[in-house]
Parts: sequence; structure tokens; C-alpha cells
Amino acid sequence: MKLSIQHVTHYDYSAPLQYALQSLCLTPQGSAHQTVHEWSVSAPAPLHAQRDGYGNLAHTWSLARRSYGSAVRAGGTVETHASPWLVDQATPSQLYLRSTPLTAADERLKSLGRVHLADGVSEASAMALAHAVLKRVRYQPGMTDVQTTAQQAWEQGVGVCQDHAHVYLAACRANGVAARYVSGYFYAPDAPHLASHAWVDVCVDTNACRWLSVDITHGCLMDERHVRLAVGLDYAACSPIRGVREGGGDETMRVRIDIRQAGEPAAPPFSQQQTQAPEP
Repeated sequence: MKLSIQHVTHYDYSAPLQYALQSLCLTPQGSAHQTVHEWSVSAPAPLHAQRDGYGNLAHTWSLARRSYGSAVRAGGTVETHASPWLVDQATPSQLYLRSTPLTAADERLKSLGRVHLADGVSEASAMALAHAVLKRVRYQPGMTDVQTTAQQAWEQGVGVCQDHAHVYLAACRANGVAARYVSGYFYAPDAPHLASHAWVDVCVDTNACRWLSVDITHGCLMDERHVRLAVGLDYAACSPIRGVREGGGDETMRVRIDIRQAGEPAAPPFSQQQTQAPEP
């Protein structure tokens, strides 16, 4: 499936912004999952590209002048392939055994992983764990935020895609199974609020560096509706946009992600779009 993607994040400030620094993980890379035909990223200042420690192509930019607003834009055309399997030798799988504050496991999460992964990792066991997470942590927006931990989501019993991913990662890592967070896009023409998405890669064969991509929220393996952006230990490690600022007073952020099949009419300008919630 060939998808045309537009992603705009617009910031407005109640007072003059004095300084801003951001890191952007907004550039998809080619893999067995996808072919990137064209892609561009723009910001209010020159972008500096680099590979981060997880192999993602990231960009940083900084602004040191008064401003009442700014916008970051990314977009292009990506052709997706219905392939949930990936061989990735760029980063040792052992890195993804590390726990983080967002993915720390207690005995309940360790037991959850042990039940489903005791006999090893396979497509069947990986999906069984996904269904168990989704059964316990029902999808419900607005009840958690990007600082909610895996244990907190498990206790509350509700969450969104990043919560599902964090719970899954905690259960895997507590049982010695390497797994990583994946940020990206999801094509859902009838539910555009799902466009910003997260799922997991679980390492099925460490020697062969073979990973399986599992979408817990939708209870499926990664398919042609998914576009990968970045991977990391958790949301904080590979969020699409993160940064710091000085000044600016109160900040209002508007986010629009428009995903269409190539050839469909283009989206109207940002000002005519209904504002969506910030990325999870």
C-alpha cells in the first residue's frame, strides 16, 4: 500500500519564546516493512541530522530569537509491505533487555510474561501475550499520559497504545526476552485520531537478529497499515518530538496527521483542519 503522509505540529505561545531546542524522530527508513519513496522534514531553523544510539535517523534544531509561534512539518510517500518480520543487525538485541522507569516490571508483570513466554518466543506466544495485555488494559484515551508507567497502566486497567507497549515490554524484559518500543503511523481512514501509533518489536531469534512486530492495541501483527518511524527502549527514547524551551509562557500545541492512499485528494491547509490531540 502506498501512503501519502502529512504531519504538522504547530506551537503557539502566550509570551515571547526566547530559546528552543528539539530533537525529531520523524524520518522513516527503508526496511522489509516499507519503502520510502520521498520524505522531508522542516523546522523553524536549520536541521542537523545524526544517527542516535538506536539506529534512528534523528534531526535536531535550535532557535535563539523571540517568537510567538513555530511549526514542525514532516511528510512524504511510503510504500508499506505486509511483513511483520525484520532482520536488524544495527543494534545488539541485549540493549533491549534493559528496564526503564516506564517499563519496570513488578511480580504481576513478570508473571504475565512467564505464563506466555516460558516455552520460548514464537508468533503464537507473542500474540497470546498481546491479547492478554489488551484484555487487562482496555483501550481508553484520556486516562493516561506519556509519563504513565507500565505498572500504573496495569493497575488502572485502561490506556492507549504507548501503555500497551510499555506493559508488553515490561513483561518480556522481566523474563529475559529482548523487546523494543516502536513509534510510527497507522492508516485508519475512519479513525484519524489513531494515526500516531506505537507497537513493539520482540526478538524471536537473537543469533539471527530476527524480530517480530506486534501491534497490541489492534491485536495483530504489523501489516501494510503501519509505517515505522523509530525504535527505542520506551516512549521517552524515541518520541516523535521532544525538547526544551526558555520563555514562551503558556504553550498551545496543535497536531495534525493526515494519512491517505497515494492518489487521493490532498488534505486542506492546516488552518482548515480540526485540531487533534497531541501524539501519545
